[in-house]
Amino acid sequence: MSEAARPLVALEAASRVYGSGTAAVRALDSVDLAVTAGEFVAITGPSGSGKSTAMNILGCLDRPTSGSYRFAGRPLERAPREVLALVRRHFIGFVFQGFNLLPRTSALENVELPLVYRGLPAAERRARARAALARVGLADRERHSVSELSGGQQQRVAIARALVSEPVLLLADEPTGNLDSKTSHEIMALLSELNRGGLTIVMVTHEPDIAAYAARELRFRDGRIVADLRRGERR
Repeated sequence: MSEAARPLVALEAASRVYGSGTAAVRALDSVDLAVTAGEFVAITGPSGSGKSTAMNILGCLDRPTSGSYRFAGRPLERAPREVLALVRRHFIGFVFQGFNLLPRTSALENVELPLVYRGLPAAERRARARAALARVGLADRERHSVSELSGGQQQRVAIARALVSEPVLLLADEPTGNLDSKTSHEIMALLSELNRGGLTIVMVTHEPDIAAYAARELRFRDGRIVADLRRGERR
């Protein structure tokens, strides 16, 4: 299989079981899932359906109990924690419902943080953070502390922080969950623009109007994928 045809991320017969014996919970049940580079995929389903577990495995925050997980063709299901951390640091960006920003620091300092962990020189960190903030429309807010920003602006800072490391995959977990309707659609318009620019995005959401921004929707129930729908096929 060529590099172009190979999925960026792929689960094969992947299961995740928490606990053991009679207390065991099968959060993911023999799931097959493949996402190619450049896709925008929404993962939907009710609470407890397995969508967050799948997201955690794709983001190298967890491993499947059985089955396989491949990132750019490389098996990671048995990779040591140090390897998973390197994959997260260099190839994956994360956006969360709660923003996860440092409230008493500036937007620029928040965006710089991933580059501090990578050991980049201060001047390079600052330049890349400024470019990322400009990319999300916040060039004029770089000196503002997080507490001075609106919820939508805070989520834009969080997206800039996810972009500053130049990831190949962006994982968004309920990215509009704390936002009003108007701001939610502004954030989704930004994510759509980033996807059109070539960024692969996998997003967890329980909101149908938010899922509709994605070209593909994977519906989870009871730890399994029960529907794999493309735009125009949703019911």
